[in-house]
Amino acid sequence: MTKNKELGSGAPGKSVGIDRSARLGDRGARLGISLSGTNLERAGDYNQRTVLQAIRVSGEASRTDLATITGLTAPTIANITRRLLEAGLISDAGRRQGARGQPAAQLVINPAGGFSVGINIDRDHITIVSLDLAGTVLTRATREIAFAMPDAVSTWLRDEIAAIRSSDLIDEARLLGVGVAMPDDLGRVPFPHRPAAYEGWDDVDVVALVGAIVPWPVYVDNDAAAAAIGEAQFGSGMVLPSFFYVLVSAGLGGGLVIDGNYFRGAGARSGEIGFMPDMTSRAQGRTVQETVSLSALYDRLEAGGCDVAGVGALTGVDPAVSAIVADWVEDAAQSLIAPLIAVSCLVDPGAVLIGGRLPGPLVDALVERLNAMLADLALPSAARVMRAAMSDDAPAIGAAILPFLHHILPSDAILMQAGRAG
Repeated sequence: MTKNKELGSGAPGKSVGIDRSARLGDRGARLGISLSGTNLERAGDYNQRTVLQAIRVSGEASRTDLATITGLTAPTIANITRRLLEAGLISDAGRRQGARGQPAAQLVINPAGGFSVGINIDRDHITIVSLDLAGTVLTRATREIAFAMPDAVSTWLRDEIAAIRSSDLIDEARLLGVGVAMPDDLGRVPFPHRPAAYEGWDDVDVVALVGAIVPWPVYVDNDAAAAAIGEAQFGSGMVLPSFFYVLVSAGLGGGLVIDGNYFRGAGARSGEIGFMPDMTSRAQGRTVQETVSLSALYDRLEAGGCDVAGVGALTGVDPAVSAIVADWVEDAAQSLIAPLIAVSCLVDPGAVLIGGRLPGPLVDALVERLNAMLADLALPSAARVMRAAMSDDAPAIGAAILPFLHHILPSDAILMQAGRAG
């Protein structure tokens, strides 16, 4: 699957001025799409989503707080909060005594106001989580399995969805949908020990596969995009509006968030850091992903005669494993430094966040080494490297946020009259 699953749709925009548009031809048509306006219904929807987001980010807020945060008028805030209360998306948390006057009523997110399910399908595991509107993970299940075929994934998901539905933790009437996060070109990119039959994933309609199991809408996105979106909504993005996310999993992916919005690029393939050439002398002709990924690390351990059973064993006490892992961390930093220099100089993000399934101590070691290397360079603005706030389930949690974005959280896509169906 590719990254071009947009979270909004609408009618094509129209160019301004018939004669001018005719002269511009295709260029005029493209400008007409990019400069599309909006209408009152979309603006009202966006304002309501923005107020809900302001309450969620603030933890709790009065109507006066919301007017200050959003710039909307007091009557508009009153109308929006009334609708949100009626919809069960927020709750009245009582009154808080202010410096002067009557105590202000505080509004908070109602965790039971909405639910979603997130699925991460990768080359070495399958994970499924369920979330409430506050972002709390209610259920989680994962299976470590190498190159699981569609039938195996479908069977496992069917059992786990049944377990979620029988858990009584979710109000199905308020379940907004299921998000699926998976790497682009899942069956096409070569990996060590990948079976030939795994290419069959290229012919799979993932929406149909999951839709045959669940009665809810299904949304599919790239795994690194989902992880970055999740970090933006429930992780470091709460205080860091612009960042570049590096996802270390079976492969290597990236995602760019600018001013709180995920940036997809002209071909919807932004952030593909894993396919950049590895510029280190000992890795000529290889991509960064062929050095910086769990698959590459496992391949090294296997070549070194170390039998490692999953990510948990990467930080064990086996001295042979520790030595290979330490060498890999150094090589990973050497391979990543050139791409991160490019990111810092071209994008100037607030930070580079490293997340994924790499164990925390190894992420910390990689972060420390990269920051030391960047400190020795005379860059205009070197983005600091940080450990991502979200857990190693970031793609699954990010996938679960996709239905929230589609229905109730703010997204620039809903303001545009032009767009592609998700």
